[in-house]
Amino acid sequence: MEIISEKCNKCLECIEVCPVHAISENNNLIVIDKEICLSCGCCASVCPRNAIEFE
Repeated sequence: MEIISEKCNKCLECIEVCPVHAISENNNLIVIDKEICLSCGCCASVCPRNAIEFE
């Protein structure tokens, strides 16, 4: 999973929905810990701006 920062408006819905808490906000950017991420797609499914893509 990858956050497209140009599309992201930092609504934080992805952080709230991630079942393994792999997404966080760091220095005003949303980041995904790829070692924890399950690539389940929950974050992408709730993103209103389609700012999360599968790599």
